[in-house]
Amino acid sequence: MVRTKLQKCTECGEFGLDATCKKCDAGTTAAAPLKFSPEDPQGARRRQRVNAGSDEWIEALPSPRKVFEDEEE
Repeated sequence: MVRTKLQKCTECGEFGLDATCKKCDAGTTAAAPLKFSPEDPQGARRRQRVNAGSDEWIEALPSPRKVFEDEEE
């Protein structure tokens, strides 16, 4: 897939196909994000692997603010 071969320099923003930039010799990262599909064929397996929906998983989710017992709402 050509989409995943295109790289972007982390320093100067130059595009290329190598792991290092030809202009400044800095490292490169993938220029395009991975494809996303709402019909994720591996979604069920991924959620099962992280045990999504369990009490432990829900407690581990970040929240904007924790409410303590002695605080008034």
